[in-house]
Amino acid sequence: MFRTFIKASVAAAAVLAMSGYAGAQEYAFRFQSSDPAGNPNFEYQKAWTELVKEKSDGKVTIELLPVGAVVEYNETLDAVAAGILDGQICDSSYWAGKDPAFGLISNPVGAWSDPAQMIDFVENGGGKEIMQEMLGSYGLHFIGVSTPGLEAFVSRVPLDGVDDLNGLKMRSPEGPIANVFAAAGAAPVNLPSSEVFTSLDKGVVDAADYSVFSVNQQQGLNEVAPNPVYPGFHSLPLVEVSMNQGKWDALPDDIKTMLEETVKEFQQTQIEGNKAADLKAIEEAKANPDITVHDWSEEERAKFRKLGQAEWQVIAQQSPMAQKVYDTLTAYLTEKNLLQ
Repeated sequence: MFRTFIKASVAAAAVLAMSGYAGAQEYAFRFQSSDPAGNPNFEYQKAWTELVKEKSDGKVTIELLPVGAVVEYNETLDAVAAGILDGQICDSSYWAGKDPAFGLISNPVGAWSDPAQMIDFVENGGGKEIMQEMLGSYGLHFIGVSTPGLEAFVSRVPLDGVDDLNGLKMRSPEGPIANVFAAAGAAPVNLPSSEVFTSLDKGVVDAADYSVFSVNQQQGLNEVAPNPVYPGFHSLPLVEVSMNQGKWDALPDDIKTMLEETVKEFQQTQIEGNKAADLKAIEEAKANPDITVHDWSEEERAKFRKLGQAEWQVIAQQSPMAQKVYDTLTAYLTEKNLLQ
């Protein structure tokens, strides 16, 4: 029943888009982010909407809403499909409950050591075609990709390799990331992001998968957990920019091209901005005698990647699309000599 409702809503939205917008050649959309207002990544996303308005000479406006403004963070896919929202900027792993393939393509734990690698996979290695196939089955169009970057890791105790994860009580999202840490002997606990600081401060957990180094530093996590690991070794999330397929189809080609090109600009601005912020935050942290930044050796990173690869194989068996993601991903990594 719900899927029927979605299809009807998409069709109605497409008619409205063509009849209401095309005559005036003006387009107004509402997107929801998976980030809260004030978060640095949300500010980068807002800057994208301003760039869209500028590049279109005001013909296209996008109102960007923070997480939870209309629906919960894991409900925007259905909301965009139904036309309740026009689009979204979200971590694609939130849809893993619909198909585990989303979880695998959005965050293959341990696969990436640099944002450029993930971006190249999506744009040139078959990733965008898979994203469109998956999102298209729910009535969405994949416009482009970004990422906050390679996440750091915060810890109250020294961590210099995989063996140090054994017995570590840590905060981690449910799913593949938690499974890989569990395979390393850690004890993952699922906590909302709002409880990470307090849980570390009170010793409820000793470590946390949370965000990039600069955000961790800004929020004081490195002070209560003074053994951060940087560069990170575990998580580099794929953040999709997507919108209702019917509304996308109703756009003229020049507007479609403009949206794709501005997402690319947003992607590079976010990655470069966060990298610069990370480097500045690293210097601040190193100047604090109470904080020790740990950088894992390539050997230890490879050990963790092996654990991740075992989890990829488990996920691949869970759906035909997950297998397709696995095959495409591993083919790319092998070609680029990254599957070490």
